[in-house]
Formats: sequence, structure tokens, C-alpha cells
Amino acid sequence: MQEILEKVKNGTMSVEEAEKFLRREPFEEMGYAKLDMHRKVRSGFAEVIYCAGKADEHLLHIFEHLYKADGQVFGTRATQHQYEILREKYPQVEYDSISHIIKIEKKDKEHIGNIAVCTAGTADIAVAEEAAQTAEYFGTKVTRVYDVGVSGIHRLLGNLEAIQSANCVVAVAGMEGALASVLGGLVDKPVIAVPTSVGYGANFGGLSALLTMINSCANGIAVVNIDNGYGAGYMATQINRLGVKANG
Repeated sequence: MQEILEKVKNGTMSVEEAEKFLRREPFEEMGYAKLDMHRKVRSGFAEVIYCAGKADEHLLHIFEHLYKADGQVFGTRATQHQYEILREKYPQVEYDSISHIIKIEKKDKEHIGNIAVCTAGTADIAVAEEAAQTAEYFGTKVTRVYDVGVSGIHRLLGNLEAIQSANCVVAVAGMEGALASVLGGLVDKPVIAVPTSVGYGANFGGLSALLTMINSCANGIAVVNIDNGYGAGYMATQINRLGVKANG
């Protein structure tokens, strides 16, 4: 609601356009999906598409409706096939084969504050990029600090100043997942720990890293689900916005 009022106030939206928007149903019924068109008004974040498992036709129509509503659209866990389907109608669509993010993004977007996204190893970068690009899409400035795991902790200490200056730190690690605990003891900002499924047999698909992170003796650590880079990027953006507001 506040965003709509600001647009009317600064002249980028007419009173008639605002009335039309507010009269619209809070969700758009598509039969197979109910798109939450007022999510950005309520939470500050527009709805995002989880692409995995969606039928081609459903994905195309959902993508179209969200793009028309907001002038940009963001999807996670997309495949090369889904990218090719969407590119036929939207040549400007961007796809990152590492993070599996697909998007059409406004190019004049301001990025505020700063978060640090850190990985233990290069095998964790796919999940880290999902977090970083999610945060960037939602208007957050991101500092990437990759391959600074505990097996060579001097690499982490050599980048500590950049990490400590961030409003929030995202720690992405597989194996035993110790990176989050180390960072939790070195910074005075919240740490969002992301366990990944990277590791050998007893990693149990990320369970070992998850258990390490939720049992950390370091304070100020919150843990998201295994490989959930999107959730970490979203939460980091919320924290970053609070930090910017407090410092403003």
C-alpha cells in the first residue's frame, strides 16, 4: 500500500491507476495456479516462480502474468529446456546455468546496503549464486567471497574486512558445514547458514552440514534448508533493508 501511495505522490501512477490496482483481486485465478498479485504490497517482495516440475504451458503463462504485473520476473531452479521455451516469447530473458535462475530484470535498479555471500568451496557456488542473485534482484548490493573454507582458514581471514562491513553474512557450506560457526564468531551481524548437499557418503545429502549449523555454539546464526540459496538471499535482503533503514 505504501508503495502505491508513493507512486501516486511522485506522479508515476495516476489516481485512476491506483484505484484499478487496489480493486483487483488479491490473487489471480488461473485454474492450475492462484498468483499472489498483492504479495509485493504486503511484504515488499513480488512472487517468485519455483520452476522445477512445472509444465511448460503453466510456466509460460505464469511467467507472462507476473512479468506484465511488475515489469520484471524471477524464477529459481529452471532448466535449459525451460529457458529455451521462455526465450521464444521473451528474447530478453536471462538464464544462469550455474544457479539455474531465470529472469527478466529492470536494468535501472538501485542496489542498497551490502551483504556478504561466502562459500566454503567452489562446489558450493551454485547455491551461493542462487542466494546472491536473489538478493540482487530484490535490490541488495552483494559482495561475493568464495572458496574460504576452514581447510585453509587464512583465505577467510584475508577477506575479513569486507565480510565484517556487511549488514548480513550468508555462509554456504557442505561437507561438515563448519564455515558458519567460524563466521559467527568473527562478525557482529547476523549469519544465515546454508547447508549444501556437497560431500561424500556420510554427508547424507547435506544432513551433516545442517546438523553442524543448527548445533553451532556461535551466536547469531540462523539456518535455512539444505541447498536453499533462495531462502537465504530473501532473508538476507530483509535484514539488509533493516540495516539501511537504521543507518539512514
